[in-house]
Amino acid sequence: MKKLDIIYEDKELLVVNKPTKKLTIATEKNKYNTLYHEAREYVKKQNPKNKIFIVHRLDEQTSGIVLFAKNEKLKYLLQKNWQKYDREYIALVEGKLIGKGTVKSYLKESKTLQVYSTNDSKLGKLAITNYESIQSNKNYSLVKINIETGRKNQIRVHLSDLGHPIVGDKKYNAKTNILNRLGLHANKLEIIHPLTKKKLIFEAKLPKVMTNLKG
Repeated sequence: MKKLDIIYEDKELLVVNKPTKKLTIATEKNKYNTLYHEAREYVKKQNPKNKIFIVHRLDEQTSGIVLFAKNEKLKYLLQKNWQKYDREYIALVEGKLIGKGTVKSYLKESKTLQVYSTNDSKLGKLAITNYESIQSNKNYSLVKINIETGRKNQIRVHLSDLGHPIVGDKKYNAKTNILNRLGLHANKLEIIHPLTKKKLIFEAKLPKVMTNLKG
């Protein structure tokens, strides 16, 4: 089993840098090759009585910060406050994206599991994505993203809505795959610990493959 890339750990929290092409939690087809399974095995090696609880998840193709709680009470408190926390992502998108802005829509999932935007609040769940271009050339742009909501495939759908799909995201209209992976990384998470009330900032360095903006 591959060693966990641990960003932070204490008696109550475990923060891990998830690699791309790794499920956060199990599916019917894949029960064991998951980040949750690896984190569970890790804490049980320390003490067989230890438990681990998933607070949130990332898409299989997205890399970056995943937060686990070591007790159920903390898990629920973190989830209760989740929308208030600052969650930052970096995306490599197709095309020259300049400036910054906000995308707001209601997201609905089709029967084929494709998420799409609608303006009808009765059909979908509100999703708000803030973006800012930090580097670009004529073909690609590196974009910083902060999400105010955490809907399934939210960032991927909203960037595609802008006409700048994430590199490697064929599901949401990308035409290129120069990274041989999805160009999306959860690089920063800022929380207020529900029990100690301390501010904690976790960062996961941008994968090298995403740092070289190719023309």
